[in-house]
Amino acid sequence: MSLIVDIHKDLGGFVLDAAFEAEKGVTTLLGPSGCGKSLTLKCIAGIEKPDAGHIELDGRVLYDSKRHVNLKPQQRQVGYLFQNYALFPNMSLRQNILCGMRAVKGREEKERRLGEMLAMMRLEGLEKHKPAQLSGGQQQRAALARILVSEPKLLMLDEPFSALDAHLRDSLKVEMRDMLQAFGREVLMVTHSREEAYTMSDSIAVMDEGRLLTCKPTKSVFADPGSVPAAVLTGCKNIAPARKVGDCEVEVPSWGIRLTTGRPVGEGLAAIGVRAHYFNASAPQNRFPVVYQEELEEPFELTIQFRYAGQDPRSEPVWWRLPKEKRPAQFPAELGVSPANILLLYK
Repeated sequence: MSLIVDIHKDLGGFVLDAAFEAEKGVTTLLGPSGCGKSLTLKCIAGIEKPDAGHIELDGRVLYDSKRHVNLKPQQRQVGYLFQNYALFPNMSLRQNILCGMRAVKGREEKERRLGEMLAMMRLEGLEKHKPAQLSGGQQQRAALARILVSEPKLLMLDEPFSALDAHLRDSLKVEMRDMLQAFGREVLMVTHSREEAYTMSDSIAVMDEGRLLTCKPTKSVFADPGSVPAAVLTGCKNIAPARKVGDCEVEVPSWGIRLTTGRPVGEGLAAIGVRAHYFNASAPQNRFPVVYQEELEEPFELTIQFRYAGQDPRSEPVWWRLPKEKRPAQFPAELGVSPANILLLYK
């Protein structure tokens, strides 16, 4: 079963055109702030109404502009975790979770589900606590518990770690990933963090300026982002305009070099990308003289900025990143990069 989304919404100064399918597992909408990620979730949940399109969950139509179908949010069987968790501040943890079971009949069934959820989320003993008395991680689990007791067919998470400090965020990623795997249904998550997307996702849908650029398995997105915005979002530091000059050869005018590629170059090439970790002093191909500019020290890595010997002085320097323990005593006069590590980025 799957989620099918194909929607259009015009807000005047911003237009959303999102079309993708999400199968069982975690699909992440990755993109910068304001690109339409949260708006897409709100349209799926029924909080916002698209101008046109179709939304279908497990074969059940939630929205269809041509057939005049637009189910109310409470009819969609969609769980939505907001950025701030939206717990009721004056209610206890127990009362907050019970609010997620308004459609459940029978006190015994409600108590059974409540007990199971408290155990699953490791919240036993906190039933009488108000949200303000809970830690950030406990608040997150409480909000998830309130959603999951209703047994939704789709779970949507809007920046689930944004309200947490950096240390807690890192410690909860694995915990959250295990919970989502146990959920066993489709999960749609929104984030602007490539680290969160890579850690949490089975597949990634990259969004930019209201458009969905690509949707494919997580590792495939990082290995072949396909466009400049997707390369930037996945952390590629070296991107330069390029043009095709052969079946497997490109020219990078601002760097003053030609590169051999590991795959055939298609039409419509806009740029190439090289991740900072891909440069190698011993690589035999795509090897050129370099002039070192600056060395930036990080806690565990070094970033070396350089320019190619024939590079346009007005262009940005190229980044080479390596572990601190691998810093050479003398930097090599030439650096190379494998053809397989040249990212081809299209219009």
